[in-house]
Amino acid sequence: AAGEVQCLSYTGCNFLRQRLVLATLSGRPLKIRKIRAKEEDPGLRDFEASFIRLIDKVTNGSRIEINQTGTTLYYQPGLLYGGSLEHDCSPSRGIGYYLESLLCLAPFMKHPLKIVLRGVTNDQVDPSVDVLKATALPLLKKFGIDGESLEIKINRRGMPPKGGGEILFSCPVRKVLQPVQFTDPGKIKRIRGTAYSVRVSPQMANRMVESARGILNKFLPDIYIYTDHMKGVSSGKSPGFGMCLTAETINGTILSAELASNPQGQGAAVLPEELGQNCAKLLLEEVYRGGCVDSTNQSLALLLMTLGQRDVSKVLLGPLSPYT
Repeated sequence: AAGEVQCLSYTGCNFLRQRLVLATLSGRPLKIRKIRAKEEDPGLRDFEASFIRLIDKVTNGSRIEINQTGTTLYYQPGLLYGGSLEHDCSPSRGIGYYLESLLCLAPFMKHPLKIVLRGVTNDQVDPSVDVLKATALPLLKKFGIDGESLEIKINRRGMPPKGGGEILFSCPVRKVLQPVQFTDPGKIKRIRGTAYSVRVSPQMANRMVESARGILNKFLPDIYIYTDHMKGVSSGKSPGFGMCLTAETINGTILSAELASNPQGQGAAVLPEELGQNCAKLLLEEVYRGGCVDSTNQSLALLLMTLGQRDVSKVLLGPLSPYT
């Protein structure tokens, strides 16, 4: 049967994660050619190589072949195995880069997945661990993936460029997903958030909270933003601060927005007041876009709908993100 399955062929480095995740779920081998072939530094980047190693860890019997320059990748997926694992993520991308894909794969493992990921927990590129914890986990629960073992726990925070963060992600196995009917977002009832600071003054977090509340209090009174100041070993290796906000509606829709300070030694210094204000504005922007799933999790929702039973699932989305 393996010989009959046609090998999918792609060119370029775009959508590398989706291609590997979907190939793994559908059991189809794929070949990707000309990965950054014309650039001065051709081939796979370190964070992509780290992602491929992670896929290799969670599966059993995968065959991965990469040519010497790293510009061609052949991948024949094995079985999704799961179990207790550890992985050191490349610090050039956030843990969210790896976690987003694990969220797609975890429910379909043979054994419940319990994995420790180390690296950058909050950066300016990928969804932070905070946002995925606040938005992606409730979304999985809607599809019937729930239980005490579904959790994301932040043991240490790590900011770019050096990282040093650590999280634990565990997820139960579900062979069958529930179809969802999720077309009425409802009105917003409360706003929650986290303002975190590592290796800087704890006042930074309070200043972000003040400025964010200055904007959001005009709309509703039920706002609670936690301040999270990690000390010592649990604060990672680089200084930084940032904020993650979520708005929750009466129907259980959760919309999120987040911002992080510039990495040490890159760009101008950011004032915590400005960051708090801008994060509040981003949240209002997300609310304005509407939909029952925020733009970070659109693709996860669509994938889970695709993998569900034959019943029709319906989800209302705002404008689609390019990734989706």
